[in-house]
Amino acid sequence: MKIKWYGHAAFGLTTKSGVKVIIDPYESGAFGGTIAYAPITDHADIVLLSHDHGDHNHTSDIKGPFAEVRAEGSCDLKGVRISALPVFHDASQGKERGKNLIFVIEVDGLRVVHAGDLGHLLDQNILSRIGRADVLMLPVGGTYTVNATEATQVMNAIKPSVTLPMHYKSEKTGLPLAPVEDFTKGKKRVRKVDGSEIEVTLDTLPKEPEIVVLRFAN
Repeated sequence: MKIKWYGHAAFGLTTKSGVKVIIDPYESGAFGGTIAYAPITDHADIVLLSHDHGDHNHTSDIKGPFAEVRAEGSCDLKGVRISALPVFHDASQGKERGKNLIFVIEVDGLRVVHAGDLGHLLDQNILSRIGRADVLMLPVGGTYTVNATEATQVMNAIKPSVTLPMHYKSEKTGLPLAPVEDFTKGKKRVRKVDGSEIEVTLDTLPKEPEIVVLRFAN
């Protein structure tokens, strides 16, 4: 599987058979230009939307046709098993920012978890439903999601082989987010990639858990 980070919380997955999944596409220029990543214009077969905010739900630039998943439940699309688990965008049961979905994507023998705009720590029920995670895409920037300390607790609870930080401060966003270094500092096995893509297979997963920091594509 190839994994591409567009920027913010948006990722693209390309399976071994060529199925393309895009997760949480942002609207370029949203929120008065504070989302300055370039438009996502790739082709997709499946688009996953964790919640209905403009930096996570913009599909009009994506080439299709594609199926959309934006509600709790499980489905099989083009050989990809997708489970959408209900959580919240804040630590107040959604009273501040509403609901959010965690996606568990099963394909090519891998389990990929995208946490959307997770705003709280996870209880045992959700952790059990997530199950094994080979790759975890996790917000770490705080303010609108879990912060670096809370994200570390979530990561340690899920125990993924590879963690891909997302939704943090970069030169392409004016949102009041913390930089990725707040999350990575003091941690062992942090690998920075000079590019926006990695390839992951079940056979090549690291023996020890690692954090991989990608360069945004757009």
